[in-house]
Amino acid sequence: MDLFDKLEGRPSPLGPFTSEGYGYYTFPKLEGPLGPEMKFNGKDMVVWSINDYLGVGSNEEIKKIDAEATAKYSLSAPMGARLMTGNTTEHELLEQELAAFVHKPAAQLLNYGYQGIMSVIHSLVDRNDFLIYDELSHACIVDGKQLSMAEKSVFKHNDIESFKKQLYRAASKKKDNSSILVITEGVFGMTGDLGILPEIIELKKEVPFRLLVDDAHGFGTLASDGSGTGTHLECQEGIDIYFGTFAKAVALIGAFVASEPRVIEFLKANVRSQIFAKSLPLPIVVTARERLKMIRQHPEWREKLWDNTIKLREGLKKIGYNVLPSESPVTPVLTSGSTDLCTDIMRKLREEYGVFVSGVAYPVVPKGIVLIRLIPTAAHNDAHIEKTLDAFASIKDFVMSAANKLTA
Repeated sequence: MDLFDKLEGRPSPLGPFTSEGYGYYTFPKLEGPLGPEMKFNGKDMVVWSINDYLGVGSNEEIKKIDAEATAKYSLSAPMGARLMTGNTTEHELLEQELAAFVHKPAAQLLNYGYQGIMSVIHSLVDRNDFLIYDELSHACIVDGKQLSMAEKSVFKHNDIESFKKQLYRAASKKKDNSSILVITEGVFGMTGDLGILPEIIELKKEVPFRLLVDDAHGFGTLASDGSGTGTHLECQEGIDIYFGTFAKAVALIGAFVASEPRVIEFLKANVRSQIFAKSLPLPIVVTARERLKMIRQHPEWREKLWDNTIKLREGLKKIGYNVLPSESPVTPVLTSGSTDLCTDIMRKLREEYGVFVSGVAYPVVPKGIVLIRLIPTAAHNDAHIEKTLDAFASIKDFVMSAANKLTA
C-alpha cells in the first residue's frame, strides 16, 4: 500500500479537534501584542491559555532588550553547532547563571525543551539500565523513553507504593553494570499538582538510583527565589538532574539541564540534538540572561502571579466549579461531559463573553471528563479575573445541565 494513501485514511487521535475544529479549537490564531488581552477572530479576548507566567513576554523593557540584541548580533550568529563553531562566551555565561539559579554546580543549554529532554534521556541510559517514570509524564518524556534502549516501567501517578513496586523490581533484576534512572515532573502541566519528590528521594536510602525532574512549570514560579519545585519542597539537593525550559516563565525558546559537572561534561559530548543542530542564536541567549536577571530582581512578579492565581481559583470554587487541588499556578476546572461539551464551553466563553480558555476531552483525559485549564499570569489584573468569573458564573447552569445528563 502506498504510504501517502495509508496516511490519508489514518485518523488523528484528537479526532474532530484537528479536522472540523482546525483554526478554532486547534491551531487558533491569537493576534496583537502578547499579553492577557489579545484578539481572536477579530474579537477582543481575555486570554488564559498562554504560559507567560511572570508577564515577561509583554514587559516593555524586555522588548527593548530583544530589539537591541537582535540589532547587535542578528539572528544568524553564531553559525554552526556549539561543538564546532557555535559556542560563545554569552552561551557559557548563561549556563553558569542557570546553574546558580537552580542551585546546581553546572548546566548545559539546550535549543528546545521537548527535543532537549528527549535527547538527554536517550544519552543517559543504555540497554543494561532501567528507566522508571510517572504515568502522567509529559509527552516529551514518553518520547524520550521510547528512544532509550533501557528497560522501561511506569508507576501510577504520584503513587509511592506503585513506585516502590517498580523500583524493587528493577533492583532485583540489576546486573553489575546496570543503573536505575527515575523520571518525574516538578509540576504536572495539565493538573497542576506537584511530583512526590521528597517521598521518591527518601527511597534512595534503600535502592541506589538517580532522579531526573522535568520542572518546566516550576522553574521561575515556585520557591521564594523562583528556583523551582525542588527548592519549594526543600529537596533540590536530592534531584540529580534538573531540567527547565524557557517556554514558560522566561517566555522564550530554549531550555537547560543542570547537574554535577561530570554529568554535564558527558551530556555536552553526547546529546545528539545539540551536537548536530545549530546553536541558539545570540539574541536569544543575550535576552535570556537579561530575563533571568530581571526575574531574580523582581520577586513581586511571582507574588502577583500567586495573588492572581488564588483570586481566580477561589472565585471559581465559590461559583461552584470543581477546581482540582493544584499546587501551582495551573488552574484546572474539571466536569463530567463529552467532547461536545468541551467545545461548547470554549465557544461560549469566546463568542459570548470574550474569554479565551483551552479545554481537553478524550483521548487527552478519560472518557466522560472535560478539563478546562486556565493559566494565570502576573500580567492579569482584577478586571480580567472579574470578567472571567462573571463568564463562568453565566454558563454554570449550562455546564451542570450537560454534566447531569451524562451521569443520569
